[in-house]
Amino acid sequence: MKKSLFELEEKRLKEEIQKRGVKRVLVQLPEGLRPDGPRLATVVEDAGATAIVSGDPCYGACDLPIYEAQALAVDLIVHYGHTRMMRDMETPLSVIYIEARSKVDVKAAVEKAVDRLQLWNRIGLLSTVQHVHVLDKVKKILEGAGKTVYIGDAGNTKYPGQVLGCDYSNAKLITRRVEAFLFVGGGRFHALGLSLATMKPTIVADPFEKTAYSIEMDVQKILKRRWAEISRAKEAGNFGVLIGLKPGQRNLEVAVRIKEDLEKNGKKAVLLAMREITPMTLSQFPTLEAYVNTACPRVALDEPLVFTKPVLTVKEAHVMLGKMRWEDLLREGII
Repeated sequence: MKKSLFELEEKRLKEEIQKRGVKRVLVQLPEGLRPDGPRLATVVEDAGATAIVSGDPCYGACDLPIYEAQALAVDLIVHYGHTRMMRDMETPLSVIYIEARSKVDVKAAVEKAVDRLQLWNRIGLLSTVQHVHVLDKVKKILEGAGKTVYIGDAGNTKYPGQVLGCDYSNAKLITRRVEAFLFVGGGRFHALGLSLATMKPTIVADPFEKTAYSIEMDVQKILKRRWAEISRAKEAGNFGVLIGLKPGQRNLEVAVRIKEDLEKNGKKAVLLAMREITPMTLSQFPTLEAYVNTACPRVALDEPLVFTKPVLTVKEAHVMLGKMRWEDLLREGII
């Protein structure tokens, strides 16, 4: 079987199952780790338990399959690829978090990123949990190129320099001290979030592709679309306020306040609770003209073109209602 690019901690997984004496295990994997599902199921079976691999989407530690695990009478959830969310979150079942650290060398990508950082001297350095263990190595490479490097010291996350798709507190801790950010990791998702949260230039060092690139053009396109969505939503009279049902995305009190704000401004609003916010689910409410999403803020920001009607974040709703200026939102950060 082909070796994984990530440390799956198979020995620890087996030991935890045997130590706990569990009989049925649900393994949850984000998209990039799905190919390792069958391998991990074998480890679970070898440890003496029945393995079930979740086939549903997994967007982060906020997205634990609590309901599914209860329906399947599972004794243990093994959640791969993320750290436990630091804020309180109800988890009636036992959960093991396995971080899946990357085994890929970052040096080649970081050296290419140095060339793209020539315009700036003070650099903020961040990554996902897959690469936080090499941030000191990356820092030395940048310092060797004459850069002053800052790493946010564990705002709401487990590790310094770690970011989540919805949490960039580590970046915001150092935003005023840096001129630009370097994000170490694969794909554009977290880097886009980083730039939108700080409104600072962001360079990506992708160790999997051994490349480095700027995401500035992507960010500008998103900002133009977001202003257009706010403008469209202003014309709407009937709103749906979306409440996420995933364990780490429930913001009922925020949703109720947004509903009240909308109604005070002459809009009609209804609260809608759902696990998956998709164009198909929203299309089943044809009388609603726009939505405010109080669940994961990335839903509206990363999929703006697939929704036929405006889907605003809470901050964007405040702009639409005149409680916040667009310029202030840009200074504060979209996320």
